Amino acid sequence: MTKWMQWTLTAVCALTLAGPLSAAKAPTARNRQVVQQKRIGQGVKSGALTKPEAVRLERNSARIHRSIVKDRHDQGVFTPRERAQAQRKLNRQSGAIARQKHDGQSR
Repeated sequence: MTKWMQWTLTAVCALTLAGPLSAAKAPTARNRQVVQQKRIGQGVKSGALTKPEAVRLERNSARIHRSIVKDRHDQGVFTPRERAQAQRKLNRQSGAIARQKHDGQSR
């Protein structure tokens, strides 16, 4: 095997292994939604969220989910602009969860 072939094989292996690792670092919209659902559930269980607060947060989560699904299927591609918009919505939802969990209200 020539040096060039060894180098190429090494580069291909490195890129193959690095691809999944870099993808695992970036949270997807779906992963963030799952984490936020768990946060809402934990807030209800601990009493940090009242029932109306939890319902409101769940309703907004469903709205965000429908928006993401629609964006993914409208042209078959989830564009960078749509991804950024989804991340902004999820950021706002995350802040809303934190505010509601720490607002001093309980069951």
